[in-house]
Amino acid sequence: MRKFNFIIVISFLTLLACRTNKEVLVDFTSPAIDYWGRVDSSGKEGVELFWSGATVSLNFEGKSIEALIRDNTGDNYFNIIIDDHDPLVLRPDTTQRYYQLASGLSEGKHHVEIFKRTEWSAGTTNFGGFRIQGNAKVLAKSVPRKRKIEFYGNSITAGYAVEDTSGLDRPDSTFTNHYLSYAAMMSRHYNAESSCICKSGIGITISWFPLIMPDLYDRLNPNDSTSKWDFSNYQPDIVVINLFQNDSWLVNMPERPEFKKYFGDIPPTDTQLIYAYEKFVSQIRLHYPNAHIICALGNMDATKTGSKWMEYIQTAVSNLHDPNMYTHFMPYKGTPGHPSIAEQEMMANSLIDFIDKNIRW
Repeated sequence: MRKFNFIIVISFLTLLACRTNKEVLVDFTSPAIDYWGRVDSSGKEGVELFWSGATVSLNFEGKSIEALIRDNTGDNYFNIIIDDHDPLVLRPDTTQRYYQLASGLSEGKHHVEIFKRTEWSAGTTNFGGFRIQGNAKVLAKSVPRKRKIEFYGNSITAGYAVEDTSGLDRPDSTFTNHYLSYAAMMSRHYNAESSCICKSGIGITISWFPLIMPDLYDRLNPNDSTSKWDFSNYQPDIVVINLFQNDSWLVNMPERPEFKKYFGDIPPTDTQLIYAYEKFVSQIRLHYPNAHIICALGNMDATKTGSKWMEYIQTAVSNLHDPNMYTHFMPYKGTPGHPSIAEQEMMANSLIDFIDKNIRW
């Protein structure tokens, strides 16, 4: 009888150990995974992440969770958020492998979010799936968020150098963090799903490199001119366009090759700049017939008192006679360099206040 009891105890402990050590692999194709932003899921080895704020998330049970990731440059940074705790930072390298995101988790439901801090110019990241250990279980997706927002912007929207407290605006991608941009802050305030099309240095008529937003806005893969986004995949309730800051500098630099490419030897007239803005926002309207479109500007020197660039935007929007198109200018920050975290927060609050007063959604 004692031997029989001993066998039962051993069997129970073995069963308990198997249950405790249970491992679950979650392929990137799993319907339990949520993806936000423009991501390419057409590949056989994983989902390609390009844009700032691209997000992968999962609900699960387990003691630990890992993600199968490969970065093509090793220059991208991600925020790892577990159960709404403060983010941890992950910098994947160029070898595909599992990275531990969390361990020692308690029993019960957990949520993991992988958020791309860096811009698409830092390279492309391949996400291949999750591995969960310790009584692992995949749970259903969260209830879809009722609100959707999309942003088109430059370095301000990207959160360029937002964590560079030296004030030097250093270009190393470790200092860029879209999670601390006004765009991400505003989206979290409204508990809204977010998509962001942004690039430091970009403009509507001219950029600091050979691409302008009208060339880029409709791409899935920003590095491939033939890779087109299907706008029916994501229909935002609100679109925020924060562009013209870079144009305001570059139209005065005739020596630059970008100036010669777009303007030849003669700077654009006020009429040409206004028309270019009208044309771009009209393209956005064609893709999003029901969205509220906020034509914003701020908070760097294009919003200084007396700046013509706010007038250009106001005139363009007025010319379009669109009742669901608005202008909103975030106050000039009056400090050197790109916006700090506090200045990004002021922009977010400025937009939130404007939306609460003017838009029902």
